[in-house]
Amino acid sequence: MDVIERIRKLMVDRGWTTYRLAKESGLSDATVRNMFNRNTVPSIPTLEAICDSMGITLSQFFADSEMVELTPELKEIFDNWVTLTVSQKSAVAQIIKALNE
Repeated sequence: MDVIERIRKLMVDRGWTTYRLAKESGLSDATVRNMFNRNTVPSIPTLEAICDSMGITLSQFFADSEMVELTPELKEIFDNWVTLTVSQKSAVAQIIKALNE
C-alpha cells in the first residue's frame, strides 16, 4: 500500500487541502507539505495524528475493504460495547436486530 496515496485519497474524499490536514491533525504545514513533496512515509505518531484528524483508526487506514468513519457517536457506542459481558452483548445485538426489522 502506498501510504502517501492513501492519505491523498482520504483528503480528496473529504475535500481537504494540505493546509486543512495540517490544521486538523495538529501537524505543522511544513511537515505535511514535505511529506507529499518528498514522498516520505510518515512516522507512526504522524500517521496516528492524521488518522485521528480524519476520525479513523490505523487499522481502518490500512484496511483493504470499505471503511466506516468512527464518528464521536460510534466511538461512544464502541467504548461502551467493549465493557459489556458476552450475554449483554448478545442482548444488545438482539435489540438492534429487532429495531431494524
